[in-house]
Amino acid sequence: MPGLRSPRVVELTAEVRATLGQLSRRPSVAAGLARRARVVLLAADGLAIRQIAPVVGMDPKGVRRWLDRFRAEGLDGLPDRPRPGRPRVFPPEVALHVVRLACDLPAVAGRSLSQWDCTELARQVEQDGIVAQISPQTVQRILARWRLKPWRSHVWLPVASAPSRTPRDAAFLRTTRELADLYLRPLLPTELVLSLDEKTSLQPRPRRTPTRPARPGDPIQVEHEYARAGAVHLFAAFDTRTGTVYGLTFRRKRQVEYLTLLEQLDQTIPAAITTIHLIADNVSVHHGKEVQRWLARHPRFVPHFTPVHCSWMNQVEQWFGIVQRKRLRHPNFTDLTGLTEAIRQFIREWNTVAHPFRWTAQSFDKVLAKAEAALPPATPLLEAA
Repeated sequence: MPGLRSPRVVELTAEVRATLGQLSRRPSVAAGLARRARVVLLAADGLAIRQIAPVVGMDPKGVRRWLDRFRAEGLDGLPDRPRPGRPRVFPPEVALHVVRLACDLPAVAGRSLSQWDCTELARQVEQDGIVAQISPQTVQRILARWRLKPWRSHVWLPVASAPSRTPRDAAFLRTTRELADLYLRPLLPTELVLSLDEKTSLQPRPRRTPTRPARPGDPIQVEHEYARAGAVHLFAAFDTRTGTVYGLTFRRKRQVEYLTLLEQLDQTIPAAITTIHLIADNVSVHHGKEVQRWLARHPRFVPHFTPVHCSWMNQVEQWFGIVQRKRLRHPNFTDLTGLTEAIRQFIREWNTVAHPFRWTAQSFDKVLAKAEAALPPATPLLEAA
């Protein structure tokens, strides 16, 4: 009776074993090739065919076939061999033309389109006289081979084209390190870090029909039409260490309303807290003349401002996302009073289970590394705070 040990003995050099290990672990390798490499490695470790098959999810005959091919051809025997089938219909020049079109905006080809899709690319290739007919599916396969997706778009900020509006200089590095320090370092018992901003133009949007709750098989139903009934602005301060939120709503967005929030913070936060760091974006509401005079009279409040186009550095923006998702996603309030009371209730409920956001230094490190790399060679790098 035959034993469990495979008669197909596989011996590997250190170099071949290392190559097979890379093939079996690398995510970019085809799944079939990675599985065959694992078959060879398990056989080299002395496992029998009947033991290898369930481990790699392959039939024992398949394990035996790939081991035989490896013993005969080595590493060259593991990839898929060319399969019989219909020859290529289009020459390589067609694929190159598709790729060239996809790598240009449609306006370059004289088309009134914002972006390409496979149907429009196929139509353009035919109009250019490259081929008489080509299907969108063929175009998609060509694009997939080159990892092109011209129907997708991504908004970005060209810092180099507008350095005066979006500076990424030594001052940017200093500000970013300062904010990272405020968010990440342990605070003294007499310190507090608050993140402040406004969520603007919140509308009650009353509907004629009440919102219907979910039912088996049906989601929540919100009437499409709504009436306009004004708007309010939510001024909020987020405690970065406890997650506690202080919030007020106003009909207008001015320094007066911002100072009202600061007055509430001054009355609410105990006097034992002698330093209150305020992190806000760089709009005039947060640093106008009235605000500057108020801060001069209240020295325990220390303002810090995020760089231009860096609202992600303001943690209260993350909390605003929670408010939008959990309370304001489907607004249906009778009037501004109902909307205001709903926001206040949400803040009270949040504060009963408040939690801080767990930020790490990794995101800041990426931004700092890019900014430092973009500095002129003669610019000395700032020392870490």
